[in-house]
Amino acid sequence: MDAAGEDSDKSVNAPSRNYVRDAKAMAATPADVKEYPNSYVFVVDMPGLKSGDIEVQVEDDNVLLISGERKREEEKEGAKCIRMERRIGKFMRKFTLPENANTDAISAVCQDGVLTVTVQKLPPPEPKKLKTIEVKIG
Repeated sequence: MDAAGEDSDKSVNAPSRNYVRDAKAMAATPADVKEYPNSYVFVVDMPGLKSGDIEVQVEDDNVLLISGERKREEEKEGAKCIRMERRIGKFMRKFTLPENANTDAISAVCQDGVLTVTVQKLPPPEPKKLKTIEVKIG
C-alpha cells in the first residue's frame, strides 16, 4: 500500500475534534464517587468557580453530567504574566447512574471550591406478598 493510502486510513479512524475536546475536558476533572445507604455522592474540585459557572444535568434519564467553564481572569493594567499553570477552559464529567438512582431527587452544593452532588436512591421494591388461596373441600 502506498503512503497516501495509509494517510487516508488514519484520517478515517481518527477521533473527531469534539471527541478529543470532550476527552481532555473529562480527564482534567477528577472526581470521587461514594455510595451511602440512601444516596450516591459525587465530589468534584471546582477551585475558583462560582455556582453560575457550573452546570449539573441529567441526560438520557440515567447519565449525570457535570460541566462548565473556567475563564481566564482579566489582566490588570501593567501586569506581566510570568507563569500560567492553572487550567482554564471547559470541563465535563459524565457518570452513568445505577438503576436505583432517583433522578428526581438530586441536589448540588458548591462550597469552598468543592462541588458535592447528591443523588438519592429509590426505595427498594416491596417484596411481593404471598396470596393464600383457600382450598375448599368439595
